[in-house]
Formats: sequence, structure tokens, C-alpha cells
Amino acid sequence: MSFEAAVHAQAIELDKLSLEMCAAAGSGHPTTAMSLGHIVTVLMFHSMRWAPDVPDYPTADRLILSEGHAVPVVYAAYARLGGKIGKDVDGRRTLTLDELDSLREAASELDGHPNPREGFPFFDAATGSLGQGLSVAAGVGEAARLDESDRRVYCIIGDGESREGQIWEAIDYLADSKLTNVLPIFNCNGYGQAGRVSAPQSPETIAAKLQAVGFEVVSIDGHSPAEIKDAFDRFVSIQSQEGAAPIAVVARTVKGWGSPAMQAGNWHGKPASGQPLDKAISELDERRVELTSALVQSDQFMIQPPTEAPARPQASHDLPTFSETMKRFDMESVLHTGRLATRKAYGLALRALGHSASDVVVLDADVSNSTFAETFAKDKDLENRFFECKIAEQNMFSMGAGFSAAGKVPFISSFAKFITRAYDQIEMGIYSGANLKIVGSHAGVSLAADGPSQMSLPDVAWFRGFTTMRDHNGNPGCYILQPADAYAAYALTGVMAEYEGACYMRTLRPDTEFLYSDDVVFNLGGFEILSEGRDVLLVASGYMVHEANKALDELDRQGISATLVDLYSIPFDGDKLLDLAQENNGYVITLEDNYGGAMGSAVADVMTESGDSFSLQQMYVRRIPKSARTPEETLQMCGLSHSDIVATCMELLAVNVV
Repeated sequence: MSFEAAVHAQAIELDKLSLEMCAAAGSGHPTTAMSLGHIVTVLMFHSMRWAPDVPDYPTADRLILSEGHAVPVVYAAYARLGGKIGKDVDGRRTLTLDELDSLREAASELDGHPNPREGFPFFDAATGSLGQGLSVAAGVGEAARLDESDRRVYCIIGDGESREGQIWEAIDYLADSKLTNVLPIFNCNGYGQAGRVSAPQSPETIAAKLQAVGFEVVSIDGHSPAEIKDAFDRFVSIQSQEGAAPIAVVARTVKGWGSPAMQAGNWHGKPASGQPLDKAISELDERRVELTSALVQSDQFMIQPPTEAPARPQASHDLPTFSETMKRFDMESVLHTGRLATRKAYGLALRALGHSASDVVVLDADVSNSTFAETFAKDKDLENRFFECKIAEQNMFSMGAGFSAAGKVPFISSFAKFITRAYDQIEMGIYSGANLKIVGSHAGVSLAADGPSQMSLPDVAWFRGFTTMRDHNGNPGCYILQPADAYAAYALTGVMAEYEGACYMRTLRPDTEFLYSDDVVFNLGGFEILSEGRDVLLVASGYMVHEANKALDELDRQGISATLVDLYSIPFDGDKLLDLAQENNGYVITLEDNYGGAMGSAVADVMTESGDSFSLQQMYVRRIPKSARTPEETLQMCGLSHSDIVATCMELLAVNVV
């Protein structure tokens, strides 16, 4: 049997399996899968270098299915090739054809959209929230280039999906970085969910856009085995060409290929069953007779094995002390000032980490001179591990997920306000089990002069949602860290690097007074007691720790003995905090420089779950702030100054001012 006939026969089998597994599930997208039958066949049975027994081998070529709803066709190919599945590496088993009918079952590894953490290790990231896959591919590709690996990364993108701006953020990045080991494959079947795609998503326009930014475009019939193979061979051929332009494939395909019945009407997300299913299968069988002379056998194809993975040295995430690092980088004089911004301490920690941890990479979005990620980038020994993503935060965070999948520890920084643009990407990264270290600088109202368009105020509440659930490893879905001084920010950067899981750290623009020393140990889930009293417990985070500190002297003059806690981590040790609250007669005030539903609500939840009696007053930003010349003015504007803290304590305790 010829290669062309073999591909047709195999693609038709995959299309039939896609129809049948979606019918068994009662949901899914078989017609989109059928538009990809030939492309997936050539990729998985011929062009990709991978091993079904070890699908996540470190040097294996990767397939990122950005068009995640088309996943049944990949599951079908994987079963035909005997790929391994299972969450436990040592207990993986071969996926059988019979198991395809378990698609979307609660106990099945075959999730409705790709997710490696559900036991399907062929994939690198959870996809299905459209627009993100090519950015993940860019991260995997950059990691391969950093490791001097020849692995190639294929990414399938829908034409309707290509209206997502993130796709073009990623395209810009690939062109700018000349990342030739990533191949975007646009599946142009002409239809989205509600109807035909718009003219700007036509194959011709997509090709013109790609050419305009410097891509070599190969336009093909996505159901012609020879054209598909030639396109992939062209991609392979440029890997060793110095200065070659990146390549993209624009494939004209048919949604529901091979079955006229499935092409009539809108079958998007509507699996056929009963008579329509039988008719579609019959039409595919007729198509096979037209295109092939015999049934394909598995030995018609030869999967290329991946290259041998080189041994990698173990990275150490141990940090020298803050003081040692300041001396090493000729900044000892700063120690004597007693003040330093937490964002600057973050940059110093990154640089120190970079010299000990070869797996640490740093991504920033055109603000590295403000986040102080530039401290890492400007070190000649580290600059090749810094990735400038420009003003494209969504692409940056999905790239971070790709770096994580490739074994790197990505620190990803921007203004905390701009991180809100990438909430969807961060959520998908968490679902992927990505080891994301997210750092948002200029957080909260202490930013002052730049006003609310540059502040981040709902961020803690949003990230807090992930602290209330458990990830695939049984840990909190994300840790929120709010260091109050440079020592804490420096140490917590190291703690994040050591931890396998997502973390979000807020850093501040203004210099803040040192509260700690090298002797203090910071842990995920911990907090620090800065003063001990008996009348009221003040629970503060970040900049508000300093404002609460100012309030202590005035409270003391009023005869009020206050305990002050720096709650730098969410989640935190709830039992320990409740003990402190009880020692202060159950009176608690929480202090934060962001909107509500955040740290104060986390404290409230702990109190509610305890069943004991407490009096809690939450102080947070309750209005839209505006520009002011100083942080103090902004705090007064928002009712969060040290005078407001004193007044709230007096009110809570019903004490008359002396």
C-alpha cells in the first residue's frame, strides 16, 4: 500500500473512532476531529519523533492541541498506536480501542479537552480555552533551544480560534525570536460554533498575516497526504538552516470530512447517534473504498524515536542570605539605609537563584526595569535565561506553562494590574499542573501617583479562590504571598523556587522599612507575630503591616494593647491565628490595601469554620481610588491610614479616646 493510501485509510479509521467515542459520551466535537484526521495521522504515525511507551520523554517531539475540542482524533490515534496512559508513571497502561468509549467519564483519563494531569501524558498543557496553545508551544520551544535540544513542537490551531488576539501575540513572539522549532498549523475548515468564520479568518488572509510578520507559509490541502508530508518535511529541513524564517502551515480542511451527512447542517458539539451515526460510518467506509485498495495495518508506518536525553545536573534552589547577596552584588550600603522596596529584593533574589539554579528562567512583559527582573536579565551569566515577551501578558503566562512542561521553573513578572489580563491563562496553567511563579509588582494603593489604572486591587480576591481548592498533588491550588519588607520578599522568592506548584507574590513600588533579619525563616502557610498584646489582634499584609505598626504607638497611648500579625501567606495556619484571636478576647481587625473578598475574607472563613465567637472588622479598599502624590494620601483617601486603624480599634472595643 502506498503512503497516500495508508494515510487515507488510517485517517478514516480515526474519523470513525471519533464519531463513535463522541456518540458513547453523548457529547463532543466529532466533525472538528474529522477535519484533522489526515493531519494527525501524518503527524503521529510518521513525522513526529516520539515513543508511545514513554510519551513524555524529555527529547520527544510535542503536539500542542490548541483547538482542544478536536481531541477525540488524537485519542483515537493514540489508542491505535498503543500509547501509555495513567497518572502514576510506574503504573501506566496501554490505551486500548475499547477504552475510547470512556471519553468524558468521571473515572477516565480521556478528558473532554486535553489535560496531561488527568493521566494523558502525551500532552504538555490543558487546552480548550481557545487561543492559548501556540504560546505554550513557544515556551516548550524556547526551553528546547535553551537546552540545545533538537525537539520539534507542533501546534494545531483552529481558524475561528485564530481571531483570538493571543494567537497573534504568539505569532509575533515566534517571528521576533526566530523560533524555528515551533510549527503553527492552522486548521481552516471554515466553521466555528455558530456558523462560518469571518473573512479575516479565511486561509488566504491568515496566510497573508503570517507572511506580513516574516513567516514562510506553506498552504496545503489538509486532506492530501502528500501535501501534508511535504509541509512537515519542509519544517524539518529548516532546523539546521542559519537565519531561516519560521514556518507556518495553513491547511484547507473540511469539517466532517468524508461524510456528506455530517457536513450538512451544524453538527458542532453535537455527536451523531442512531441512524445519523450509522449513515456517517457508512459514508466513511465508502470513501475508504474510493481512496484505498486495502485496510491499513499498523506496520505501514514507522514512528521515529526521540533522541537520547542527556543527563542534566541537579539544580539547587538554595539561596544565600539577603545580607550575603547584598554584599556579593556591591549593595551593602543599602543595608545601612534600613529601607528597600520589595520589588528590588525580588530582583536580587532572582539573580542569586539564577547562579545556583540552572532550571530557573525569567519572563517579563516590557516592565523589567520596574519589576526589577532586569537584575537577572543584565547579568551576563544569566541573560540567555531571560525572555522578553513585550506587552503581551497572555502569551507570556501561557509560555510559562510551556517552560514548566519542559522542566523549567518560570518566574513571570509584570505589574500586578497587568497580570489581570492573563487570569484565564493562569487558570489553565494551574489545571495543567504548571509550576508557575507569578510576581506582580506595583500592587495595591501604595502605588499612589499613577492611579487605579496601574494599581492591582481585585487580584488577591481572585487568586484566593485557588487557595481554597486542592491541586493535582493535593496542595493548595495557589499560594498568595505578600511580603512586607525586603528580607521577606527575598526569602519568599527562594521559597517559591523550592515549591512545586503555583504561587503569586505581590511586591511594592515604594521603599519600605526593614522589619526582619536574615534569622527569620519564612514558609508557605506561615505568618509572623510582630507585637504581642491582649486587647485586639491586628492582621495585616504587605504595605499595611507598616501602617499597622504606626498605629501601635497611638493605641498604646490610648491604653490598648494590640497584637500585630504579618499574614504574608494565604493559606495560613488557621488554628494558630485563632489562638492569637482568643488571647485578644476575640477582637480582630484585618488590614489590606486591595478590594474585599481577599485576606480578610480568608480570616473570616477560618473563624466561621471554628464555630467559636469572634468580632471581626475588615478594613480594605472600599472605593475606586485616584492619583495622589504619596502613599499616605492614598491610604487616607481609602480610610486605611494609621489614624483610621486606631479609630476602628476604638470603635470595635467601644473605648473612649482619652
